[in-house]
Amino acid sequence: MQSTPLLRLGTRGSMLAMAQARLVQRLLAEAHGVALEDIAIRVITTSGDRLTDRPLSEAGGKGLFSKEIEAALEAGEIDLGVHSSKDLASFLPDGLMLAAFLEREDVRDAFVSLKHASLEALPQGAKLGSSSIRRGAQMLRARPDLEIVQFRGNVDTRLQKLEAGVADATLLAVAGLNRLGKQDKITAYLDPQAFPPAPAQGAIGIEIRSDDTRTAELVAVLNHAPTATSIAAERALLATLDGSCRTPIGAFTELNGVSCRLTAEILSPDGREFYRDSVEGEAAEAARLGTELGQRLLEAAGPEFQKQFEG
Repeated sequence: MQSTPLLRLGTRGSMLAMAQARLVQRLLAEAHGVALEDIAIRVITTSGDRLTDRPLSEAGGKGLFSKEIEAALEAGEIDLGVHSSKDLASFLPDGLMLAAFLEREDVRDAFVSLKHASLEALPQGAKLGSSSIRRGAQMLRARPDLEIVQFRGNVDTRLQKLEAGVADATLLAVAGLNRLGKQDKITAYLDPQAFPPAPAQGAIGIEIRSDDTRTAELVAVLNHAPTATSIAAERALLATLDGSCRTPIGAFTELNGVSCRLTAEILSPDGREFYRDSVEGEAAEAARLGTELGQRLLEAAGPEFQKQFEG
């Protein structure tokens, strides 16, 4: 009987984060023929979890849901961090790497309302709850009459806010609702071509220390190559745009055998100004395609557009 676990996994404590961590725990235990308890789960409270009084974009942007987990990794307190890949900063801390991705869930956003069947069906001036500036910008582009109201909290909290009438509708990631078994809450699905989701949305990423070859070998069995290809493209795009929570960025990757097509857009927060483009090439060149598309978008938008996100 092992006195120490085979692996120590770090995660946030939300219901969705725990569902994702338990999935990784089960898959690792099955892959290596060990008991569930041999893949230990450590719950780590992050800055994003503590911040409930204002939008994430005002408090440092991306990385707020991962930096404490990354600190535990760097300190050797855990062997791997399990993340919603869309929450990770554009650049990982030195000495850390994304070693594996589980097969990607549905990337789309869900329109959720207790009273209205779709975005188009919302009455003039309706309130749409979202703390994502990408979602807010995309909604205002489609429906400039809408009022965007701040909507922080986990899935259940947001659903409760809908019931309380804080907003007429909200948007949630389909992947999260699926993983929580709450597909029945989805009123309508948004077309990812018209409303590209957040880069890396729907993908569970496993982060480890770059020099930890033992853990790298143990988690490699979980890596889903097509997902890794898509995320390589989208994270390269993000890094080129230096995407933070302040910059509304949408991205959608389509893989077809050995080819990869990446579509992305950047928007002004009010949705009035946006730039969209696509690139296509070999899947093996996914990261290069992401970089190329990011550069194209920056060139099209120009420095004046970018200045609104500085500071």
